[in-house]
Amino acid sequence: MELSVNAAISLAVAAAALLAACSIVWTSWRNGISPMPSSALVRKAVAGEINRLESKGLLVEAGAGWGTLGIHLGKNCEGWTIEGVENSPLPLAVSRLAAWLVFGKRRKARAFGESSSVSFRKGNIYSVSYREARAVVCYLYPGAMKRLAPLLKEQLAPGARVVSVCFAIPDWRPERVVTCGDLYRTRVYVYGK
Repeated sequence: MELSVNAAISLAVAAAALLAACSIVWTSWRNGISPMPSSALVRKAVAGEINRLESKGLLVEAGAGWGTLGIHLGKNCEGWTIEGVENSPLPLAVSRLAAWLVFGKRRKARAFGESSSVSFRKGNIYSVSYREARAVVCYLYPGAMKRLAPLLKEQLAPGARVVSVCFAIPDWRPERVVTCGDLYRTRVYVYGK
């Protein structure tokens, strides 16, 4: 029995969707958390905290997920080089495509002034270097924050900042804690090195 072209296409789409779902489930299980986009109010609060910083430079988003936060920061925080690090293939592909759509082809047509550059790369947040970062942004979970804390303490230069969504860094004292007006009253923690 031969498959019609429509049936073959439907089967291919279903197989691709199943593979994508399996990829997210596998990476979520391995990471201990699934990629979760931040709400608009949280993104606005994080951008506000980044804009309060006097210095500009490299901003690393540890665990960039679907790219919504990094892209928002690129559109609303001038003068930063934003590099999202993500290890889940599908969210990474989506974030790269979104960055290309927002900043790539249409960059010259958009009036962002001193627009930031935004890129996303595959990587492990526990093995990338944070030595050049002037700021690190993360929306992780308590276990990841505990594991990331000594790396940030060792690698960040004096004056660098860490902005963490939802979860505090264990044994670090925040300079500021911002409570967002969203349904969950999400907290954004700001730390100085």
